[in-house]
Amino acid sequence: MNVILLEKINKLGELGDQVSVKAGFGRNYLIPQGKALPATEANVKMFEARRAELEAAAAEAVSAANSRAETLAGKEVVIVRKAGDEGRMFGSVTNADVAEALTAAGADVEKREVRMPEGAIRELGEYDIEIHLHTDVNATVKVIVEAE
Repeated sequence: MNVILLEKINKLGELGDQVSVKAGFGRNYLIPQGKALPATEANVKMFEARRAELEAAAAEAVSAANSRAETLAGKEVVIVRKAGDEGRMFGSVTNADVAEALTAAGADVEKREVRMPEGAIRELGEYDIEIHLHTDVNATVKVIVEAE
C-alpha cells in the first residue's frame, strides 16, 4: 500500500514522502491517526495544495518542542521511596512516577514522553532519563531516587 506521509514518522519518512507500507499498518494506524493519506491521484493533488500549511504546522510543533526542551534542560527531580538496607527499593520508579514528579516541579510532561529503555528503576541512585518531546527533539533530566 502506498501512502503520503502528513508528518515525519521515525524510521519511515519525512512530511510529503510517498512510501510503501504494509496494508495493515497503513489502514489500521497511519490513516486513522491522521499521519498519512492513501497515495491516490486526488490525494496527491490535495496534498500539494496543502503542503505549505502542513510544513508550517510541523515547524511550529518542532519549535514548541524545542522550547519545552529548554525548560527541561538541567532539571533535577528527587523521588523518595521506601528501601531496604542494601539500597533496593520496595517497589519501583516507573515512567508515570517520573512524569508526575516533573509535572509537580513545573514542567508539563506526559507519561508517554518519558523513555526508560532499561525499564523501571529498582535501586536508589541518580539516573539520566530521556524525555521524548518530538520526533526530532529529546531532553535529558536527572532523576535522583532517595530512601525514605
